[in-house]
Amino acid sequence: MPRRNPGRERPQRRKELFHADAFRCVGCRLDVPMLAPGTAHRNHCPNCLTSLHVDDRIPGDRRAECRGRMTALSVSVRGDGEWLIIHCCQSCGGLSANRIAGDDNALALLRIAMRPLSDTRLPVSALLAL
Repeated sequence: MPRRNPGRERPQRRKELFHADAFRCVGCRLDVPMLAPGTAHRNHCPNCLTSLHVDDRIPGDRRAECRGRMTALSVSVRGDGEWLIIHCCQSCGGLSANRIAGDDNALALLRIAMRPLSDTRLPVSALLAL
């Protein structure tokens, strides 16, 4: 099919270049800044806590080949009181522990932390005895 106006061509629209200071969340599509209070390597969305499988063994190495979507599965607490988010990769099934950042959604973190208490298969008394 021939073009309608062959002599009048519009210039191509400029595409946004990738900026190393932000990324777009694969879960909620929020633009997330890379700077995060409390951690040197932001690797998850502060709003929905979703991440991408980009780090292999060392936080910030960006050597994982999977690049799958990682959902927040659980939280863990270190001996010094620092919280970690346990992510599970939806593609390869890999698990990773990531430090929370100071601007993470507190309600989303508490929902994940309270998830075992809402599970009717486990007795609450057994969980509280831990």
